Amino acid sequence: MREITIVILNWNGKRDTLECLKSVGQLSIVGCHLKIIVVDNGSTDDSFKAIKKKYPKMEVIETGENLGFSAGNNIGIKKAVENGADFVLTLNNDTIVDKNLITHLIEAADNNKDAGILSPMIYFYPGFEYHKGKYPEREKGRVVWYAGGVIDWDNVLASNYGVDDTDIGQYEKIHEIDFATGACMMIRREIIESVGLFDEKFYLYLEDADLSQRVQRFGRKIIFVPQAKVWHKVSQSSGIGSNLNDYYITRNRLLFGIKYAPVRAKIAIIKESLRLLVQGRPWQRQGVIDFYKGSLGRGSYK
Repeated sequence: MREITIVILNWNGKRDTLECLKSVGQLSIVGCHLKIIVVDNGSTDDSFKAIKKKYPKMEVIETGENLGFSAGNNIGIKKAVENGADFVLTLNNDTIVDKNLITHLIEAADNNKDAGILSPMIYFYPGFEYHKGKYPEREKGRVVWYAGGVIDWDNVLASNYGVDDTDIGQYEKIHEIDFATGACMMIRREIIESVGLFDEKFYLYLEDADLSQRVQRFGRKIIFVPQAKVWHKVSQSSGIGSNLNDYYITRNRLLFGIKYAPVRAKIAIIKESLRLLVQGRPWQRQGVIDFYKGSLGRGSYK
């Protein structure tokens, strides 16, 4: 019987995490044994106590501080592998899963032996769309947040395919994509053992694209499985133009681009970084400075 471990990272999100765990508890599991690990990333809202009270037998690991998305998830992934997991599924705590999520991902993994990571269709949770007034009630819950990841190498931009579309059946084919989103990705154990974990230099943002690149360069595919479904309460607080987004996207895009992009694109983003040093917003400038200083991981952002 195969072992599947779901790793959920929590940071001051006990309400979302408890709702997520409730949906995970309703998963249909056939021919597999499911285990859940919650990593509490230095929460100050009594998340640990609330989760343990509701789920006393669940493994909840306290980090003691906010280690960021990469390092926080890595703690859970390492533990899952130590415990014998054949597949590890990272799952954002602000998601709700379809009961057949694991069934469809495992079926796709069995039919695509060259897939190193598999990622589901992710919709906006109703009411969390970017353009809330745009969609009639009948379409809510079918508005796409992620239908696969696409990388524009000319501009070194990683983006979600299909975002804001209403799913009317146009996303039915399982196919290879550029990157899986860390919001929900299922990773084979042998991939973790071969290419490693999330790169903790990224801290937050683009760590999933980096891992996907390493998997692809190892000769394995990233597969999108639209039959597997998740709903995401997409955060508005860290969106485009926020200080957090300005800092980590600016710095990590340079880190990612210099590591993987074609030479012409590397030259272009270096030129762009010099422009941002002069004309960018304050945290964009700091992101550029920290990249060149080698101040990675959490870096300067407070």
